[in-house]
Amino acid sequence: MTSNAPDTTSPDAQELDSPACVMSFNASDTTGAGGVSADIATIAAMGAHALPVVTAIVMRDTAEVFDQHPIDDEVVVEQARSVLEDLTISAWKVGFLGNAETVGAVAEVLSDYPDVPLVTYLPQLGWMDDEDAAQAYHDALRELVLPQTEVLVGNQKTLTDFLLPDWESERPPSARELAVAAGERGCGYVLVTGVQLPNNFIDNVLASPQGAITGEKFERFDTGFVGAGDTLTAALAALLGTGQELHLAVSEALAFLDQSLDAGFRPGMGNVIPDRFFWAMPPEEEGEDGAADDPMAGGDTPPGPRSVH
Repeated sequence: MTSNAPDTTSPDAQELDSPACVMSFNASDTTGAGGVSADIATIAAMGAHALPVVTAIVMRDTAEVFDQHPIDDEVVVEQARSVLEDLTISAWKVGFLGNAETVGAVAEVLSDYPDVPLVTYLPQLGWMDDEDAAQAYHDALRELVLPQTEVLVGNQKTLTDFLLPDWESERPPSARELAVAAGERGCGYVLVTGVQLPNNFIDNVLASPQGAITGEKFERFDTGFVGAGDTLTAALAALLGTGQELHLAVSEALAFLDQSLDAGFRPGMGNVIPDRFFWAMPPEEEGEDGAADDPMAGGDTPPGPRSVH
């Protein structure tokens, strides 16, 4: 019997069928809330293919981080190089790299692919006991990775400490002022999250040194999340990898984050984890009164806040 189905075994057919490949340098987080676990789920949800490179092993639960063990920088590079010799990537995402040595090693890999868009996430590192190690890490990131970054993403306070450590004004720096500081280091744009607004709202602003470009405002609730920042940045990297224009990719990534947080779940005794596959859930059934059943009715856990940690 002759089949009319296309030959998907040929290299050309495989190339046409392949989704955008996004490489993530990030830590292993056993809770699945952040790190490479979050990146894999988010990138898949955005229709791309994740290439996770483990940079450190983080010991944590859903409430706090206890410790971390960096992976040897040569092992990190070998993970990445083995894959890069085999396939073509469309975007990078840099998360937590563990230590300054790994930052340098990853930066060297990135430098070989200057045309691939890079999204760098700046997490809050207050949990690190060794202040000198944290400072060395940030210094290396500032000098080696930031110049290669298209979009630097972080909370307003974290970005201020990183980009403008000598800021003395009582008001926080604007997104544009942060973008100017990042631009002096060679970074194209900043996506500033967690900007406090009146009436319990927060703003998220994409800016260049010339000014604000786009953003989204969301209502803030009282519940804390873990993994929001990794979700946002992985979504943005995946969208840029598929060829989306930056301002559209940022808007879509923020909308995805907002819905993931709104559908978040609490699997343990700590914070809420974003549900990156909220869109795959079956529709809510209607009650007798015609309204959709409220899954939170009678429960103790309200929907989570729309804020990036």
